[in-house]
Amino acid sequence: MRIAQVAPLYESVPPRLYGGTERVVSYLTEGLVELGHEVTLFATADSKTKANLIAPCEQALWQDENYREWLPYELRLMELVFKDLSRFEVIHFHTDYIQFPFLRRQPWANITTMHGRLHAPDLKPLFDEYADMPLVSISHDQRRSVPNADWKATVYHGLPRSLHRLHEGAGEYLAFLGRISPEKRLDRAVAIARQAGNEAESGSQSLRSGTRLLRAGDCPAARRIPIVGRVHW
Repeated sequence: MRIAQVAPLYESVPPRLYGGTERVVSYLTEGLVELGHEVTLFATADSKTKANLIAPCEQALWQDENYREWLPYELRLMELVFKDLSRFEVIHFHTDYIQFPFLRRQPWANITTMHGRLHAPDLKPLFDEYADMPLVSISHDQRRSVPNADWKATVYHGLPRSLHRLHEGAGEYLAFLGRISPEKRLDRAVAIARQAGNEAESGSQSLRSGTRLLRAGDCPAARRIPIVGRVHW
């Protein structure tokens, strides 16, 4: 099958360090290639893949010192995807909802996986407008804010079985991997670590939330643990 995977441009695929969505896109893309499918990956030029790579920009946007606005890059990404849909039998989007207007005007077999938190006050009017867009959730709880969207399935983020090995015995610390943002619940990670008798360390990145930059110092739980920065897992 001829399949397009359309990734966000903020990180490379796979990411060099932290990057949950892009890492999952990489696992999925490489797995489809191994199964014999003809896969095209739309991602940054510094991505590593066995699929056919089409790159709207040279590097992960967060590494570009001139990067300020994501929209011009995302619009060019959509142009590259939609310029010739006949290349693909199905398109899998991982880019939130920017593709919805394009799909309405150029219908094609597609699915969109929503990888992040869905804030109902912002998104409900949009999802009401595009109620015909087929979606995949990454958990059943994710659907609660927009329950009437066209959810087709829930597919949890998975990891290759061979990625990690079990090391028996106690470790020296517990690590929190993720953005420092309210929905990631760093406070719970800290509480669990202390109840287990461990220290906690946070391998995190800052998050631009709307117009406010949320950093480690803005989270009370983060002020009580070492912040080691972005880590590879």
